[in-house]
Amino acid sequence: MTVYTERAKGSPLADFIAENAQVLSIAIFFLACMVFFSAMTDTFLTTGNLLNVVRQAAPILIVSIAMTLVIITGGIDLSVGSMVALINAVGAIMLATGYPWPLVLVAMLTLGGALGLLQGWFIAYQGIPAFIVTLAGLSILRGVALYITQGYSIPIPDAPGFFFLGRGDWLGMPVPALIGILVTVIGYVVISSTRYGRRIVAVGSNLEAARRVGMPAKWILASVYLVAGVASAIAGLLIAARLGSGSSNAAVGFELQVVAAVVLGGTSLMGGRGTILGTVLGTMTIAVIGNGLILMHISPFFTQIVTGAIILAAIWLNTRIFTANFRFGAKRKA
Repeated sequence: MTVYTERAKGSPLADFIAENAQVLSIAIFFLACMVFFSAMTDTFLTTGNLLNVVRQAAPILIVSIAMTLVIITGGIDLSVGSMVALINAVGAIMLATGYPWPLVLVAMLTLGGALGLLQGWFIAYQGIPAFIVTLAGLSILRGVALYITQGYSIPIPDAPGFFFLGRGDWLGMPVPALIGILVTVIGYVVISSTRYGRRIVAVGSNLEAARRVGMPAKWILASVYLVAGVASAIAGLLIAARLGSGSSNAAVGFELQVVAAVVLGGTSLMGGRGTILGTVLGTMTIAVIGNGLILMHISPFFTQIVTGAIILAAIWLNTRIFTANFRFGAKRKA
């Protein structure tokens, strides 16, 4: 016991590396991807391509930040892709009908939050597993989007202010990327510096214990799905603004990319632990791989294979690291 304590105190660097192993590993993997694709294609490191990468990655990043909160509570939201598609389609229909775009923004954010909260109510207050509720949501929301559009794309009439959100640049940066950065900063502050963030971690660590010490545990659990709904609404609106149309077929496979980014970044699927920095690195890694494969003229469908492999590898490492930390903690207590 004494020997271990002295060794731990004498090696702060080793302790830091052990505590942040997964974030450091994804950072190294991200840099390796950058180097690899830079060597394989001359256009990868051009300013235009890098700005295109961050513009396209912004919707995934925004939803991934919210998904980090969800997974920290020990849950998961499989409906985010369908939520993006529904908001994308309904927003386009409202704009095509003639509603002013600021009103459409508010309405879609409200709709996304309400649908997310509804799912959270079933999970937190009715005790239905998050996997089942959001899997049903995945089907229902996509089905509603298909029904109201009949499978057709809805063109958005000229709306310069709205299109600026998806296509514009400010201070040399794409507006979607700036929105993604803002959401990231908010997510980081919430997790690291607010009582709400500490309660999310507590609920993920042990919901019953959090409830017994007086926390509104069920409300905290339901609220993270509200956040995921609002984030999905933002993503859906950004995609519609960038493409100039809404479609029920938008964001197919989106939830896989989001989950991959979060677990790749080191957030524990068992709840109680997560990192916003890791999620950012995970998101950018997914985006860089997709962009790099396209620049190498490899079939974009291969990206799905890579994404699935990343999810499997990330979950395996996630489980291994959690198990190792659990055993390490048990030995330390002994």
